[in-house]
Amino acid sequence: MYQVSNIYAICGFASIGGGLFGFDISSMSGVLGTEAYKNYFGHPVSYTQGGITASMPAGSLVGSLMSSFIADRFSRKVAIQTSCLIWILGSIIQCASTSVGMLCAGRVIAGVCVGIASAIVPVYQSEIAPKEIRGRVVSLMQWAITWGILIQYFIQYGAAQVGGGPDDPNQPTSAFRIPWGIQIIPAAFLFFGMFFFPYSPRWLASKDRWEEAIQVLAKLHGQGNVDHPKVLAEFKEIEDALRFEREEAVSSFKALVQPRIFRRVILGMSIQMWSQLCGMNIMMYYIVYIMEGAQIASPLTTAAIQYVINVALTLPAIIYLDRFGRRPAMIIGSFLMMIFLFISGGLQGGYGQPNDGSGSKDITWIVKDKPNVSKGVVAVSYLFVAAFATTWGPVSWTYPPEIFPSKVRAKAVSLSTASNWFWNMILAFAVPPLLWSINWKMYMIFAAFNGAACIHMTLMAPETKGYTLEEMDEVFDSGRPAWKTHKKTSRLDQLARDIEFGEVKVVAPGRDRGVATSTATAPETEKDVAHPSS
Repeated sequence: MYQVSNIYAICGFASIGGGLFGFDISSMSGVLGTEAYKNYFGHPVSYTQGGITASMPAGSLVGSLMSSFIADRFSRKVAIQTSCLIWILGSIIQCASTSVGMLCAGRVIAGVCVGIASAIVPVYQSEIAPKEIRGRVVSLMQWAITWGILIQYFIQYGAAQVGGGPDDPNQPTSAFRIPWGIQIIPAAFLFFGMFFFPYSPRWLASKDRWEEAIQVLAKLHGQGNVDHPKVLAEFKEIEDALRFEREEAVSSFKALVQPRIFRRVILGMSIQMWSQLCGMNIMMYYIVYIMEGAQIASPLTTAAIQYVINVALTLPAIIYLDRFGRRPAMIIGSFLMMIFLFISGGLQGGYGQPNDGSGSKDITWIVKDKPNVSKGVVAVSYLFVAAFATTWGPVSWTYPPEIFPSKVRAKAVSLSTASNWFWNMILAFAVPPLLWSINWKMYMIFAAFNGAACIHMTLMAPETKGYTLEEMDEVFDSGRPAWKTHKKTSRLDQLARDIEFGEVKVVAPGRDRGVATSTATAPETEKDVAHPSS
């Protein structure tokens, strides 16, 4: 069967799994303002609406925790395909919902898909991509999320016009059933398309399928030539890393709590936690409520602009992340988001008032008859989204899959992603009552979280750009503080040069099984490195 070998095509297509996450975020925010949704499900607000929204991340928490078992046993590729089938089932149930309970059940099932995909897609991308563009192609996951949010939002915006429009008390249920049914299409496309994409070479190596692993590496990095120095160098790095892990003879679960790995697990989980506590997904879920509180004439239209900003400003981050670095993006992003949330909360607290009945009955605090203040609230909301899109959005998916050894990568990333979904679930459930009870003060809470994230990343998150996955031990086990960087020569590039000039000989599996391994270490001595199955 034909297999795609272009890295951008592979990682970009796999990112559709992230697009499903975006579809789910928008599948709720786009219907909150329609009379069809409100009337059919009994005008859910506060804890009821929180429960409906939180049902998806609850399923995602389960999906992320189970993802590593599927990915380690059956491959990253099969895990992504499995998530697609689960999404289709969940979407069908949502589309056919006749009660709040059935809607929540469909969202939980769809959430399981999102949990699996959000954990495994970045792992698959990071194991496919070379170090020079790893940040760029893994960031495509976040871009796909933003596209999913935008596309689904406009589908819902169009569907909201059925009947007499979103304010029609007799609006038909097709206003929400159409977009919930359409979201089946990208999952079906991803499921069938993945048959034409390769397995992760690192997963193949972990299953001792060495010949398949080097063939995939050759197609990805050597234009099909298994004797290309870069292919042989990366193959040797993967082989050495796996040999070291097996010589330790420690189970992957036990390895997770070893001090050198546990520190990275906590860091990965923290990054995903802060990506939720920064307040971005709340902006995505409940932006319509925020715009209603600012007394904006058309909340749906104003919210749509925010989604466009999210898509547009994620692109510069994708292009420049491998130059600018992960660490500065997180530190600067947290600081900017903190400032914008303090301003938004201050404007609403200083110029707002309790809802006197002139505002939407879904909210308790409004900015009334102060158009300039309302415009200010909208402006800082847009600036907040811009700050997230160019920093934490792509980095929160890029950083965790990079920092773990192959043996524990899927399990460690599943824990990191589970942290994302745990806090997503808590916030999705808690924010409607918070908006209802403490309104503008909620912005101050999230601003404080961003301040804490800024300090945490400054002290604990080292830079990872330019390192191969197998070189991450040098980054985290060197004993240097996170804020101290150092110039280095890539071990992979040096090995590729040694192979090219004949100083090291790596024999591809299946090529020459009679070559023995030399123990010579002098630079001028040729070192033959045979595959262990030779």
